[in-house]
Amino acid sequence: MKFALKLFSLVSLLMLCNSSFAQQPENILTESSDPNEGRPLDDIVDKRLTTDKRLLPYDHVREADIFWEKRIWRVVDIREKMNLPFAYPERPFFSILMDAATGGEITVYSTEDDKFSSKLTPDEVASMGATIDTVITFDPETYEEQLQVVRNDINPEDVKRFRLKEVWFFDEETSTLQVRILGIAPLIDKTDENGNFLYEKPMFWVYYPEAREILSRERVFNVGNDASPITWEDLMEMRFFSSYIYKESNVRDRRIQDYLTGIDLLLEADKIKQEIFNFEHDLWSY
Repeated sequence: MKFALKLFSLVSLLMLCNSSFAQQPENILTESSDPNEGRPLDDIVDKRLTTDKRLLPYDHVREADIFWEKRIWRVVDIREKMNLPFAYPERPFFSILMDAATGGEITVYSTEDDKFSSKLTPDEVASMGATIDTVITFDPETYEEQLQVVRNDINPEDVKRFRLKEVWFFDEETSTLQVRILGIAPLIDKTDENGNFLYEKPMFWVYYPEAREILSRERVFNVGNDASPITWEDLMEMRFFSSYIYKESNVRDRRIQDYLTGIDLLLEADKIKQEIFNFEHDLWSY
């Protein structure tokens, strides 16, 4: 009797194993879909802290808790030593914004104003970064002249400065002075037919709170320590960049260069920055 029970259990186990193998899907992948499969790792370990990091949303701020606010416009010059990561040749900051805008990952806005009122389509953004030229070429067989239309995409190295629009405010709930970046605009130089500089023009405005998700997945070159990568969202929030103020909110809505020039312009920009610092300092008594 015991032998029959053992034999029955063995037969049942074999039938269960056969049924489990039979129910496996037929479309089993035999080759990896990862294009980097088989390539040697260009590092010690596969670093995924940047891609797996979760983006933390901004803290909720009530309107009643904001009793002081100041809007500031800045210029970030990537030719300064502290701002060299913006021009990192492997992945320039402008390329990140341009690819996200043309790919429809973020919405960019017209420079008619800086209030994000008019949206731009990906095709409109792509046309901004390209020029159409007509060049003369020669047929290699007949040596006849031919006109050829050439499309020249904008070089990221031509974007040397960015504008930032931000809001400084004091939150009564946390008793802290905080800053929120609202917009980023790349600037390009406009020249005449002879290549002489005419003026500087913003291409489009990126609404920064919407772009935080994209920037949080893009690594920044960390000067001094390759083992501790940071993202563009980290860099902007920690304010690891150098800039100068070119405008503050005022009743005439004018920039500093509209009423000052030369060294007086830089001194006025530094004065505005110092006023913000003094405001926070004067809130406390020691």
